[in-house]
Amino acid sequence: MEFIFSKKKDGEVVHRKKSKLREWSEAVLFAVIAATLIRTFIFEAFVIPSSSMEKTLLVNDFIFVSKISYGPRIPMTPVAWPFMHHTIPFVKINAYSTIVQLPYKRLPGFSSVSRNDVVVFNYPCGDTVLKTSDGEDVDYYTNIRSLGYSDTKKTFPTRIIRPVDKRENWIKRCIGISGDSLQIIDGVIYINGAKGLAPRHFMARYEVIMPDLHQLSEPRMDELNIDHSVRITMDSTAFIYNLDADNLDTLRQLGAHIKRKIAEGTDIRVFPFDTIHHKWNEDNLGPIYIPKKGDTVQLDSLTLPFYQRLIDTYEHNTLKVAGNKIYINNKETTTYTFKLNYYWMMGDNRNESMDSRFWGYVPEDHIVGKAAFIWLSYHKNKIRWNRLFSAIK
Repeated sequence: MEFIFSKKKDGEVVHRKKSKLREWSEAVLFAVIAATLIRTFIFEAFVIPSSSMEKTLLVNDFIFVSKISYGPRIPMTPVAWPFMHHTIPFVKINAYSTIVQLPYKRLPGFSSVSRNDVVVFNYPCGDTVLKTSDGEDVDYYTNIRSLGYSDTKKTFPTRIIRPVDKRENWIKRCIGISGDSLQIIDGVIYINGAKGLAPRHFMARYEVIMPDLHQLSEPRMDELNIDHSVRITMDSTAFIYNLDADNLDTLRQLGAHIKRKIAEGTDIRVFPFDTIHHKWNEDNLGPIYIPKKGDTVQLDSLTLPFYQRLIDTYEHNTLKVAGNKIYINNKETTTYTFKLNYYWMMGDNRNESMDSRFWGYVPEDHIVGKAAFIWLSYHKNKIRWNRLFSAIK
């Protein structure tokens, strides 16, 4: 179709054909605007980079995430290069500007976040990022807890602060919603005192003793669809694998003796990082209350480790502790009422997932959308045809 325009010249209407350059420029501009609107308000494509959600989602699964399920966020950092998240590839510089920052607002959606939804969200502790010499991201808070502030600053002199919607995108399953009380006992999740629903492809760590060791060879494990990438040798006959329910049934039919491997002792990496009062680990923790908008909690030395980051970082207050007194926005208080809803996220590959057990709650303004379906999947340059256009559950 030809594009023409008209103008008056000496009282005469003159028609001129647009140049090819102008036609292409307008077409490209329209395509960019349309694609940006779709990506921002309807759905967005992501690729799975790690094994934390296996076997629900595999590495190199390409998925579509629905923005309209929970309601699309209005961009909080609107000045940015199209189709880029936080960094321009190759040159390793910011793909956005903070010259304009808008408050959090979400348009109406079809539903709210529900238990067992697979959710994409901005990594809450990605507000501060360290950079290595080759420009790679390193977790700030993990290094602060392990190395201390001084050594972290010496090791990683470059530090970047990112706005909410430009923090790294992560994907996990929502285990607990706002208002829930969550507890993990010997690897089993309890929500409000009742055993939680285990995902279909939930994976955990098991000790396996097989009379016929030939059955544990790598070719045989591939044949049985058992992941042997994480294999820990206990002795010459006992090994530890990450297994799902199908794997357990298969191995038991082959005569294996299987026992769930539960973490022992206190893990200093586990939220809320208070090993004096909470001797928890990844398989035994809680109960933990997941805050709900409008709920009021008591604040003291025992509860503050759970809520301090929520109050001062996510909800933008000034919080100070002086002796036994707590001050919020320069006013002494013993309570706090939450402004946002919060969620608890965990990976289906339970022992290979860095999730809420290690960094805490996900605020509602960090929620990106609901994982909908897989549109492409490949492994070793081969397409996994059986995964194409399959729903994510």
